[in-house]
Amino acid sequence: MEVYVEKERYNPLLKRKEVYCRLSFEGKTPSRSEVRAKIAGLMNAEPERAIVDYIKTEFGKTEARCYVKIYDTVEDLQKIEEEHIIERNRVEEVEEQAEEGKEQAKEGAEAAEE
Repeated sequence: MEVYVEKERYNPLLKRKEVYCRLSFEGKTPSRSEVRAKIAGLMNAEPERAIVDYIKTEFGKTEARCYVKIYDTVEDLQKIEEEHIIERNRVEEVEEQAEEGKEQAKEGAEAAEE
């Protein structure tokens, strides 16, 4: 996945950096957690302080536009963002961890059978 930052600005009132970018990817659309980790890495921030507001793909293309907000602190994020937006950005992490756990359990069961 490649990220092209189209616009970046700091909003001092809300204590956050607002990043508009374009993603170029192969295969399926990247998840919010993948996008959040990639952009937080580019902006030298922890992924816990980043919120992916939207990822919009165009039909038939392997490109997407996205909007990410990176807050100065986690406390600022929790004060300003609505609960369902925070949950939307955290749910995928929990699902990915559950999938990894299932894969590890399957590998353990296969090893036990041998």
